[in-house]
Amino acid sequence: SLTTVPVLTVPDSNEPYVVYTDASKTGLGCVLMQNGHVVAYASRQLKPHERNYLTHDLELATVIFALKI
Repeated sequence: SLTTVPVLTVPDSNEPYVVYTDASKTGLGCVLMQNGHVVAYASRQLKPHERNYLTHDLELATVIFALKI
């Protein structure tokens, strides 16, 4: 678990990126990584209407959230 703020790395446009996303009944989160290092991360609580979403809809909402950042 993240108990401290991770050290962010400067992205290298010549290297591939990996995006990890996850959703729960309370929030959405995503991490952009490169070569095993965190480049950026974000999370937010669910909006009231999102609390009724099915699991696959929440996972898709997380992908959309990650792409908008």
